[in-house]
Amino acid sequence: MASASRAPANRTPASRAFTLLLANTFIANLTTSFLWFAATFWIYLETRSVLATSIMGGSYMLLLAVMAVPFGMLVDRHRKKKVMVGAQVLTVASFGLSLVCFLAFPRERLLTIGAFPFWLFVAFVLLGAIAESARQIALTTTVTLLVPPDDRAKGNGRVGIVNGLSFAVTSVFSGLAVGLLGMGWAIVIAVTLSLLSLVHLLTIAIPEAEISHTEGVPHPVDIAAAARTVIAVPGLIALIVFSTFNNLIGGVYMALLDPYGLTLVSVEIWGVLWGVVSFGFILGGAVVAAVGLGPAPLRLLLLGNVVIYLIGLVFAIRESIVLLAVGLILYMAVIPVIEAAEQTTLQRVVPYPVQGRVFGFAQAVESAAAPLTAFLIGPIAQYGLIPYMASEPGRRTFGWLVGAGDARGIALVFIAAAALGLVVTALAFTTRSYRMLSAEYAAGGVDSGVDGGVGGGPGPLPA
Repeated sequence: MASASRAPANRTPASRAFTLLLANTFIANLTTSFLWFAATFWIYLETRSVLATSIMGGSYMLLLAVMAVPFGMLVDRHRKKKVMVGAQVLTVASFGLSLVCFLAFPRERLLTIGAFPFWLFVAFVLLGAIAESARQIALTTTVTLLVPPDDRAKGNGRVGIVNGLSFAVTSVFSGLAVGLLGMGWAIVIAVTLSLLSLVHLLTIAIPEAEISHTEGVPHPVDIAAAARTVIAVPGLIALIVFSTFNNLIGGVYMALLDPYGLTLVSVEIWGVLWGVVSFGFILGGAVVAAVGLGPAPLRLLLLGNVVIYLIGLVFAIRESIVLLAVGLILYMAVIPVIEAAEQTTLQRVVPYPVQGRVFGFAQAVESAAAPLTAFLIGPIAQYGLIPYMASEPGRRTFGWLVGAGDARGIALVFIAAAALGLVVTALAFTTRSYRMLSAEYAAGGVDSGVDGGVGGGPGPLPA
């Protein structure tokens, strides 16, 4: 690829485009998260089935894993705005079809787990939400394209603020919409916001040169090429494996956190609570945006995981909504630090022309773990741990640890998962891969190879 001259660090078109993309991402995230939350709340409240929520959560993460590499290759093959517009069109269409499905089938059929209307409705909502992940991969590469190298950690912090703010708002309104307006109106709101996001996105001009490829246009799906790109960076595989393990643990929370919270409070309060605790996400992102990550983001990533697993040991140790809320606020505050640390590392050590496939490959591998946990833990909790902890033998064996209450089986799962995560994170500090990748980052990584943005000349391109 021909080298482009370096643009000024304060390039106005690039800075303005990045700000507008963040605003548009807020609207898009608000839409997809809103409808997914609403559907999860509605189905659980109508069925009271942990199995249903684990199926939905596991299906989401499974499809996310399957589509991540194709989405990443798509980002490398095309201009970023084209990818974002295409993804948004798919979201609008899918959410529109979910509304048709909701109106066309009887309510009892929609809520019969395993029935065709249930799967069709969930599939349309799921497809619209998954399309958003293509936008997220593209957005992550635009940090490299539009933000000067020294400010990329702060740029990732701004992305964290937007994700946290949209999560906070949607958490509140999803619960309120389902509780006060009903699921039908929740879908109408989601379709409307999706259209607004699409219209706004079309007005944003992203200063990006025509895509060129020194090795030829990559195949739409080329897992081998993506894997070779990852392997070429010392220690990067280990980082992805570690993040995969974290997602394995995360599948436990994905499957069981909503059922746990909804045993303590009503759906309206649970939605509002998520909105409140999500400000921890905004706070964490704001800190990163203000001060960056320092010279050793990988070390910060591992320390952040130590903190979240310590929180996981105690936030459900007693059946208390206050304890749960405080734990979730602290948990949310650390997540954007961890995510920004991983993204900043990848943006520094991976050449820009192949970042899409690397982010896609990482997302595919990391996301593949969560559905395994979600699919497994749902039935185990539903038919094993929850009844066991409600029995006298269960209370006598573990009551000293988790106390008494309706959701003590779920609490026991949370504590076991956090303990396992804490041990593995401590071991990660001692690995050779951690030292190698840290050294690669400290040495300056590769020249990003941004052509037409704010970065420098080309980096090495794996075949």
